[in-house]
Amino acid sequence: MHVSSILSDKGREVITMGPRSTVKEAIALMGQRRIGAVVIIGVENSVLGIFSERDVVRLLAQKGPEALGDDVARHMTSPVFTCTPQTLIDEIMHLMTSKKFRHVPVLENGALSGLVSIGDVVKSRLAEIETEHKAMRDYIASA
Repeated sequence: MHVSSILSDKGREVITMGPRSTVKEAIALMGQRRIGAVVIIGVENSVLGIFSERDVVRLLAQKGPEALGDDVARHMTSPVFTCTPQTLIDEIMHLMTSKKFRHVPVLENGALSGLVSIGDVVKSRLAEIETEHKAMRDYIASA
């Protein structure tokens, strides 16, 4: 299975911000949309970085609330590991677990076209395992 199957189930909407948005604006947007990260984009929908809950925690622990007015670009994670719709789910799962990422932007022709979370990957993998399990049960029952 490929990342494209995840995107076809969940959709391709990605919540983004520009690099000059403030940390406070990013946190407010993440809270409002109930998401764990926003993708920071530049010209022509190019991915500059990602700003996640982990970035918020690290920033507040190091600099405190006075950093809320900073540009989000100063504190985003960059460079960002990305994938394509053709990336195998097993590959993205390995990348996320080995690098400890929870969000990976999906690029098509260099432009942002989706975002895959660790929850999306787990859900997809569980569905795949259930399908395999059912096929095995059906095979055994027919033998």
